[in-house]
Amino acid sequence: MNALLVASFLGWLLIALSAVQLVPIGAALLYGEPVLPYLATAVAGLVCGLPIAIGVRPADLQMQIRDGFLVVTLAWLLASIFGALPFAISGTLGPVDALFESVSGFTTTGSTAMTSIATAPRALLLWRSLTQWLGGIGIILFAVALMPLLGVGGMRLFKAEVPGPIADKLTPRIADTARRLWFIYVGFTGLEWILLIVAGMSPYDGLCHALTTMSTGGFSTLDGSIGGFESPLIEWIIIVFMALGGVNFVLHYRLLTGKFGAVLVDAEFRYYVILISAATAIVAWTLFQVGTADSVRTAMFSVVSLVTTTGYATADFEGWPSLALLVLMQLMILGGMAGSTSGGVKSLRVLIGFVTLASVFSRLGHRGAVGRPVSYAGRRVPEEVVSGIWAFMVAYLLTVVVCALVVAASGYDIVTAFTAALTSVGNVGPGLGEIGPFDNFAHFPSPVKLALCGSMIAGRLELFTVLILFHRDFWRR
Repeated sequence: MNALLVASFLGWLLIALSAVQLVPIGAALLYGEPVLPYLATAVAGLVCGLPIAIGVRPADLQMQIRDGFLVVTLAWLLASIFGALPFAISGTLGPVDALFESVSGFTTTGSTAMTSIATAPRALLLWRSLTQWLGGIGIILFAVALMPLLGVGGMRLFKAEVPGPIADKLTPRIADTARRLWFIYVGFTGLEWILLIVAGMSPYDGLCHALTTMSTGGFSTLDGSIGGFESPLIEWIIIVFMALGGVNFVLHYRLLTGKFGAVLVDAEFRYYVILISAATAIVAWTLFQVGTADSVRTAMFSVVSLVTTTGYATADFEGWPSLALLVLMQLMILGGMAGSTSGGVKSLRVLIGFVTLASVFSRLGHRGAVGRPVSYAGRRVPEEVVSGIWAFMVAYLLTVVVCALVVAASGYDIVTAFTAALTSVGNVGPGLGEIGPFDNFAHFPSPVKLALCGSMIAGRLELFTVLILFHRDFWRR
């Protein structure tokens, strides 16, 4: 293991995060708010990161696969601890709540421990939104764009960070891939910011929501989330960009380069569109039956918000009919497309799972027959990918069960416990019971919040990246 390279990477990461503090510092000066929380955070990052980045000079710049897993996990932990400092130094949240808020931000979960968002400093809410924006495309991918790691090492780091079972490169060089992804990400964020301002949001609110929409994070500047703006136009704009955030960014690149056919024939994209359409139709029908106004828009907003694991809300869906709630809970599990900023199981895994089941049924239905090979997009899926998907499903279920048991052990009802686990592992945000769309997580005891933090990080890093660190073989030479 290349410990010096890992340390050097983390040192530069702290320096980069310190530089980002210039944004909330500028906002604090603009709005006449205290600058100390962000200035102190920046200084702390430089004091800790600069000596390591400059003093540590690894002789070997080749990152091995174990180094990739380790640096990704440590980077998320370090970023979360660093990101908690402004919340704690400002006195807005206690230490555990500050860590919870930061982890929820960098993992783009969107659950909050803040009991009153509207009264929080505007610069702090901007930093809160920035944590989600940075976490959306991946702070590791951001670092790769600045510090190109050529060859196998870079690709391994990319595979450890990019969501989904198969990492699809845009260009042969991983650094070029990272830069192009960031170009698309920044472009969509800027476009949404402009549209939200035109729709009636203030430049400040528009920026915060643009940052947390494309990242499918869901942090808002209002306690009432998007519903607090009472604007159908704003809701439609956010629906569109939430849906875009749930699409594989490789497809965004292909679309922007004129390869429309490649996007339209993509099986995962078609599944994603059909899933949203079908779920919206079912939920809208159930809402129409009980006389809900604007049932189609209300249904589509909640469907897109939950399937992309953004977590914004315009209505308290806890009071909806059981059929609608059942659909929404399934969407929380499924998530968006692989290679997107969404959480959840990911639609690519679901599709390959269906193909695998069809192969198994084909073999069982004909004695002595060999099942059809598992293929996707005209290519045979390697057996290790198929087995990895099923292993992921088991790990996902076990993580949810363990997390739910921890919550239930603290005296919470089964609905709250189960959906708290689902929303944390899937990086969704809201749940049901005592953590509904307009509730918060402040009432959970500290041990539960820390368990949820671990679940959020594990879920954001696709479980295996974190869980493999606990296997003894990982640490053997």
